[in-house]
Amino acid sequence: MKVIEFIKQKQMDFQQSNAEFRALLEPKIKDWSQLLNDTFTNTLNNPWMSRFNPFEDEKHESTDSPAKPLVMTAQTQAMHDELIEQLGQQTFLGQWYLVDQSCIDQFAQVTGDAQWIHTDLERAKRESPFKTTIAHGFLTLALIPTLTDTVNPDSNPYPNAKMAVNYGLNRVRFPSPVKSGTLVRARTRLIAITPMRKSIEVISEVSIEIENSKRVACIAETVLRLYFN
Repeated sequence: MKVIEFIKQKQMDFQQSNAEFRALLEPKIKDWSQLLNDTFTNTLNNPWMSRFNPFEDEKHESTDSPAKPLVMTAQTQAMHDELIEQLGQQTFLGQWYLVDQSCIDQFAQVTGDAQWIHTDLERAKRESPFKTTIAHGFLTLALIPTLTDTVNPDSNPYPNAKMAVNYGLNRVRFPSPVKSGTLVRARTRLIAITPMRKSIEVISEVSIEIENSKRVACIAETVLRLYFN
């Protein structure tokens, strides 16, 4: 019983000490909180600090003022009107292009990707389900400028543009491999355009077709930025 009474007494002493400690600490915490709040408020009210207000952009974005109409330059407007007529339509069908082992080996050397499925013909014959070497998926993707003839200076599809810049890709898939010695070609369809004052963003769906195959090697959405004077 003495042990139990001792434990109870210690619990009571601890609870009393805890209450006294909280009573002592709470006023100080309130003072510190008020001090921090005042300091932060004064800092934000400082004239030089107002230039760095993180909510300034949100304040401007939340205004209900109507957006200004887009005014394009003459060259931009002319190209925009031309592209509008082509939306949803096929805009290009390329010539057949041979992807041979030399092409694959050069890509492997440049990229450092020399996996046997791409470069070792004898092993590929024994172990690969395709019974031959296949092109890298990224090689097929990298051939898009050549296959779409957009790098040919004699057949520039946008002659009035000051500059055409590869802006990226929205979607890429490789449904079927390209075997060494295969002929491929590109088919392009215009799917979206976004005009700006001196530029136009052009999104095209590019399908890389394989000769004598119903499956495509690659399908990608390319994003091109055209810049005008």
